Amino acid sequence: MNALTLVFAALCLFAIAYRFYGLFLTKTVLGVNETRLTPAIKQADGVDYVETNKFVLFGHHFAAIAAAGPLLGPVLAAQFGYAPGALWILIGCVVAGAVHDTVVLFASVRHKGQSLAYIATQEVDKLTGGVASVAVLFILVLTLAGLSIAVVNAMFHSPWGTFTVFATIPIALLMGVYLHVWRHGDVAGASLMGLVLLVLAILAGPYVVASPTLSGWFTMSKNSIAVSIPIYGFVASVLPVWLLLCPRDYLSTYLKIGTIAMLAIGIFWVRPDLQMEAFTKFTGGGGPIIPGAVFPFLFITIACGAISGFHAIIGSGTTPKMLDNERNILFVGYGAMLTEGFVAIMALIAACVMIPGDYFAINTAPAAFAKLGMTTTHLPELSTAVGETLAGRPGGAVSLAVGMAYIFSSIPFMKGLMGYWYHFAIMFEAVFILTAVDTGTRVGRFFLQEMIGTFVPKFQEKRWIPGIVITSALFTFSWGYLVYTGDISTIWPLFGMSNQLLAAVGLIIGSVMIIRMGKAKYVWMTVVPGFALVCMTMWAGYLNVVSNFLPKNLYLLATLAIIVMVLMAFVIVGAVRRCMHLMKIHKSVQDPYGEAVLEVVPE
Repeated sequence: MNALTLVFAALCLFAIAYRFYGLFLTKTVLGVNETRLTPAIKQADGVDYVETNKFVLFGHHFAAIAAAGPLLGPVLAAQFGYAPGALWILIGCVVAGAVHDTVVLFASVRHKGQSLAYIATQEVDKLTGGVASVAVLFILVLTLAGLSIAVVNAMFHSPWGTFTVFATIPIALLMGVYLHVWRHGDVAGASLMGLVLLVLAILAGPYVVASPTLSGWFTMSKNSIAVSIPIYGFVASVLPVWLLLCPRDYLSTYLKIGTIAMLAIGIFWVRPDLQMEAFTKFTGGGGPIIPGAVFPFLFITIACGAISGFHAIIGSGTTPKMLDNERNILFVGYGAMLTEGFVAIMALIAACVMIPGDYFAINTAPAAFAKLGMTTTHLPELSTAVGETLAGRPGGAVSLAVGMAYIFSSIPFMKGLMGYWYHFAIMFEAVFILTAVDTGTRVGRFFLQEMIGTFVPKFQEKRWIPGIVITSALFTFSWGYLVYTGDISTIWPLFGMSNQLLAAVGLIIGSVMIIRMGKAKYVWMTVVPGFALVCMTMWAGYLNVVSNFLPKNLYLLATLAIIVMVLMAFVIVGAVRRCMHLMKIHKSVQDPYGEAVLEVVPE
C-alpha cells in the first residue's frame, strides 16, 4: 500500500471526528458553558492560574502530552505490520484518546483546576481518591524517568542537538517577558520572534559542530545530561508558568507540528510504498522487539498515539489552570489528541517505508537479528550516509530518525542531505520528549502539594515559596535519581501497562461525573472504551508478569506491576460502585451555577 493512502485516511477521519463526534461530546454530553468563568480567571494568581490565549494553550498542551509515545510506540509496533498499528491509532484516537482527554480536562475545569486524584475524592469517595493519588504519583515518576532517559540517549555526544534544545530555553524566557511585560498579549509578535530565533538556532547547529570550542561545550556525556535535565525540570516547576514553561512548550510546538507537516508534504511528494507487510508473522507472538502477541500487547505498546493516562495528568494539571473559556475545551482537549494521533501515523509510516530487514536489524540486538534469517538491504549505505553505525540500536528512536531522513532526502534538491536530516530528526525527538518532562514535573509538584497539604495545610497555599521549592525538589529528585542510574530503562513494559490503566481510570471517573450530571444515557461514550482498555491492559499486565518478568527473575518489576494493577483495580471498583449508586437516584438538585446535578436521597 502507498503511504499517501494512510495519510489521506487519517486526515479525513480526524477532520470528521472533530467536527461531529467531538462537538457532540462537548456540547451535548458535557454541556460546556461559554459564560461560566474558568479557574484561570476566578483563581488567577499570576503563577499557575493564568488566563492564556487558546492557540498558546493548545501549543503548551500538545507539547506536554506529545512525548515519546506517539513517536516510538508506533515504530516498535511496526513489528506486527502496518495494519494493526494504523487501525488502533485511527479508531482508538477518535473514540478513546480524544474522548478521554476532553472529559478529564472538562472535569478538572469544573473542579477548580484540581488533579484527577482530587476529582476522584469528590466524584467517588476520599479513600478512592487517596489510592488514586498514590498510583498517579507513582506512575508519573516512572513516566518522567523513562522519558528523560530517552532524551539522554538521543542527545549525548550530539552537540548539534544539545545546542538546539538548550537554545529553546533563553528563547522561551524572552518570549515570556515579551508577552507579559513588554507587549502584553501580543501573541503574533512573540510567535514571529520565537519562530525566527528557533530557525536560526537550528541552522546554527552545523556551525556549532564545526567549532572546536562550541562543540566542546555542547558535547555532553550521558551523566552530564542526566543531571542537566532534572535541574531544568526543577527550574521550570518553580518559575511562573508564563515565564518559561508555557512559551517554551508553545515554541516547541512550532518545531513539532512544522516537522510533522514537512513529513506529510514529503510523503505527498515522494509517495513511498509501505515495505512492511500489513500483518507480519509476529502477530501471534514470538517477535524480537515485542515478545507477546498483537492482542493485547499492541494496546500497551502504542500508548500516546491512541490513548494515554499521562494525558490525564496534564489535562488535570497545568492546562485547566490556563483555559480562558470552556468553549475551547474542544479545541485544546479533543483537537490536540487528534493532532497527536496524526503524529503517530507519521511515525508508523516512517518505520514501515523501510525494508523489513533493515528495520529489524536496527531495532534488535545483532545476535537476535541473526536468528531471524533476514538480510539487510540498504543499511550499510544508510549508515555511511548518516555517519553512524545504525545496526543493533533498539528502542525505536534511531529507526524513526532513519525513516524520516529517508523521506526528506528523497525530495528533489534534498539528495545528499541524509546525514543532516538524520541529526535533525534526533534533535526533533529530543525536543518532542523534553516538553513533557517540564510540564510533568510541575504537575508532580501540584500532586505533592495536595498530598502534603492534607497534613501540613501551609503546603496547599499555591504562592507559598518554601512549599513550592520543597515539593519541586522532592519530586525532581525522585525521578532524577532514576534517570542518573539509568535503571528505569528496563521497565518500559511496566510503564506502558501503568499508563494505559491510568487512562482507563480517567475514563471511568469521567463516567461517574457524566452520570452525576444527569447525562447517564451518554455514558457509553466513556464506559465502553474505558472497560475495553481495562481488559486489554490487565491481560497484558498478567502476561508480562508470568511470561516476561518472572521467567527472567525480574522480581522487582513483577512486584511493581502487581502493585500498579492492584491500586488501579481498587480505584476502578470504587468508581463502578459509585456509578451503580448514582444510577439508582431519581431526584436531583443543581449546583450554584445551575448545571452540575448533585445526588439527593433516592425515592
